[in-house]
Amino acid sequence: MTSVQGTAVDIPTEDGISDAYLARPGDGLPRPGVLLYQDAYGLRPHLKSMADRLAGAGYTVLVPNVFYRHGRAPVFELPDFIDTAARPQLWDAIGPVLQSLTPELATRDAPAYLRALSDRPETADGPVAVTGYCMGARLALFTAGAYPDRVAAAAGFHGGRLATDAPDSPHLAAEHITAELYFGHADEDPSLPTEQIDRFDAALTAAGVRHRCEVYGGAHHGFTQADTSEYDRVADERHWAALLDLLKRTF
Repeated sequence: MTSVQGTAVDIPTEDGISDAYLARPGDGLPRPGVLLYQDAYGLRPHLKSMADRLAGAGYTVLVPNVFYRHGRAPVFELPDFIDTAARPQLWDAIGPVLQSLTPELATRDAPAYLRALSDRPETADGPVAVTGYCMGARLALFTAGAYPDRVAAAAGFHGGRLATDAPDSPHLAAEHITAELYFGHADEDPSLPTEQIDRFDAALTAAGVRHRCEVYGGAHHGFTQADTSEYDRVADERHWAALLDLLKRTF
């Protein structure tokens, strides 16, 4: 892996300024761009380390604070290690903020993030990839569906509520997606029951989307997040192998 440089950047959006983290290889050469969407805990040191790992593999990575309407990161007071037993207290603060980021707002923000990434001199010309975690998996789908000419590949890991009965369910974006997709589902995830997994895959298949969806046996929601008690090292390394394989095929 190459050396990595990380920088704080501000991204103008239609509704304000999103603070963000940019990671790229230290040689300064243009590299394929990757937009990384956060989980519900937000932009924090662990997500920056994930961006650094991707940058070390040869990509220019942007991680926006999608909760910027509620303040700059960290939006929430988080412990260094997030124990799921503390989630009831944390979710008193996180829940309303999460619910306020509607699909409409997320789709409105996405062009600013894509433009900020593509306009960087460290980003190679052409479409970018998107990856997302937890709620970020839904944001990746909305972005790939709304801006198919800008997104060449999209991935999502331990995403919840991907295929609900709601009129704005993420799986309904499938008909507009031209990117190749990879989704790694958590086996022990009440936010994504089997019927939603099946509905999600069926929607992608019916729309002719190139995709691969896998269920990570025994993994819990949040299995990629090493600063939480839901972390699963084996499942996390599987996620990295799948993500890097998708990016290699794309770029």
